[in-house]
Amino acid sequence: MTTSEHSTDLDTRYGSDTRTVTLRVNGRGVTREVATRTTLADFLRDDLDLVSVHLGCEHGVCGCCTVLLDGGSVRSCLMLAVQAGGQEVETVESLSPDQDRLHPIQQAFAEEQGLQCGFCTPAMALRAREILADGKEWTDEEVRQEISGILCRCTGYQNIINAVQNAGRKLRGGPGAARDETKGS
Repeated sequence: MTTSEHSTDLDTRYGSDTRTVTLRVNGRGVTREVATRTTLADFLRDDLDLVSVHLGCEHGVCGCCTVLLDGGSVRSCLMLAVQAGGQEVETVESLSPDQDRLHPIQQAFAEEQGLQCGFCTPAMALRAREILADGKEWTDEEVRQEISGILCRCTGYQNIINAVQNAGRKLRGGPGAARDETKGS
């Protein structure tokens, strides 16, 4: 079955209703006509070419499709694009609009080797942004708990926790904001 035949079959079974959705994505106003059954993840990836939104399980289990919706994390594979209407969506591309300069969270992930294959990294970076937004200093155990909804198959999480802690210091601008070279690489 070709893609167009499959699409037609789905249209027959579920209808092909469309709606106009208007929202802000990474600080930019967006208005598009979308099929009512289009997930937010597919809308961001396919319509807006924001491919940092990764689809892993497409059941909300892995968390790799996590984006921020009005500042709070959501699984974009479980949400319809039309449900995001009138709201602000942030993907990892929102962290640093300047292509030549990393956001402190991105910098911390690089410094602490908080990524390997990179599949979970956009979701982890956004979750870090969310939990660090209040300026609170988090314990390692609290960070571990807060990121536990995003599965990582590569790092064992400790480097991600180190990256979130490093990013927190950078964002607070307090002592230890510079990389601690005594940790080694």
